[in-house]
Amino acid sequence: MSRALLVLCLSLLLPLSAAARVAGPPEVVRAAPPRDLASIRSSGELRVLVNQSRNSSGEIKGQSIGVEYHRLRALEQYLNRSGGGAPLKVRMIPKAKDQLLAALRRGEGDLVAPGELLGSGAGRDVRSSTAIRNNVPLIVVARQGDRRYLSLEQMSGRSLALPAGSAAGEAVRRINKQLLQRKRPPIIVEWVDPSLAVEDVLEMVQAGIFSVTAVEQPIAERWAKVLPKLRLERHLVLASDGDLRWFVRRDAPALAASIDRFLKGYRTPDDQDATFQRIYRRLYKVHYPLGRNERQRLEKLRPVFQRHAAEQKFDWLALAALAFKESTLNPNARGAGGATGLMQITPAAARSVGVGNIGALENNVQASARYLAMIRRQYFSSPQLNERERMAFVLAGYNLGPHRVQSMRAEARRRGLNPNQWFFQVERVAMEQVGMGVVSYVNSVNKYYLAYDRERYLLEPH
Repeated sequence: MSRALLVLCLSLLLPLSAAARVAGPPEVVRAAPPRDLASIRSSGELRVLVNQSRNSSGEIKGQSIGVEYHRLRALEQYLNRSGGGAPLKVRMIPKAKDQLLAALRRGEGDLVAPGELLGSGAGRDVRSSTAIRNNVPLIVVARQGDRRYLSLEQMSGRSLALPAGSAAGEAVRRINKQLLQRKRPPIIVEWVDPSLAVEDVLEMVQAGIFSVTAVEQPIAERWAKVLPKLRLERHLVLASDGDLRWFVRRDAPALAASIDRFLKGYRTPDDQDATFQRIYRRLYKVHYPLGRNERQRLEKLRPVFQRHAAEQKFDWLALAALAFKESTLNPNARGAGGATGLMQITPAAARSVGVGNIGALENNVQASARYLAMIRRQYFSSPQLNERERMAFVLAGYNLGPHRVQSMRAEARRRGLNPNQWFFQVERVAMEQVGMGVVSYVNSVNKYYLAYDRERYLLEPH
């Protein structure tokens, strides 16, 4: 084995930095005053830190799709039956999965309900509940028709896409140690953009954007019902020694005991996924945007995108991703309400930024770029927004109207959500108020942009 390869293999066995896992400043853990069941009852509120993914805690127009939602509502009923006095309400506080335990230690919540396996690192000050599910397998998931691996060793040197905080990362590091001992290249983990949760990665695997991922088998089986092109490789088990649990602080023993009693008697409803399946089966699913024909169309349109993106200070691939979502890069597309051409912009929107004849390709892209820039300038220019979130808000405004999106930000602030974060925060308000339409729209454009950005070096001439 060459020295360079040995260094690469050893580096892949080291713990990832916080920056590699998720964007944001490092977390400082500060002591918080104890808050056990009696003080929780006095406050009237049980604060539950939930994994922000839609799979774990999503709710759409009053209908739950998150796996933890039913369990937590049942816990609320259980605590109210057993406690008497004033009613106790469960308040869900969404956080990135790998920030949940630190938030619990800081006292930002009373209970962590991740809906997925949490890796090691609970610590002496955190107690895990009785197991909700024992020995959960972490399995490889691929796309039907793609290469089939017979063993994990055959994945040596291959890439595996994982969302931030995935328990599979730790399992892969253990496997890579074994591969290194056999002088085989490691499995290469691609930690995906923080705007993607486990359900987004699975959708992108189905589309062929990512080749393979690894996920808890119950989650894979759940999403395979609405993503039928997924192939679950149940024979490729990265680990099976993890238990699905909740977590509380050790200084809340009464709460911990009540939760354990509840979980021991809880049974998942048979129809828990009925709403989830009904909603997601009819949602738009992303496609592979980099097939041979799609690349040829993109290369032909590239100069137009680059010209108008540069004029309005956009990334040209962001305009291309929007165009793929709107028209699959078809300049002759016609939509509802007069939406026209590559960018599916309406004549009224084009006139508002001084552009006519949107049937012409140049005008169509120019009008869309100017309209996006106007939304950005007038509504989402705050320096408190990072560029990923700013573009997400602009896209939401493009789809739904910027005034409506601003009102959602105000509601998010009122609820204690982050009004400067669209993904997993303000989008929760959108899901509850208007459904999945605008959320799916922004997510789809974002996925196409990330697919293009992964191959930027091939799409831009040097």
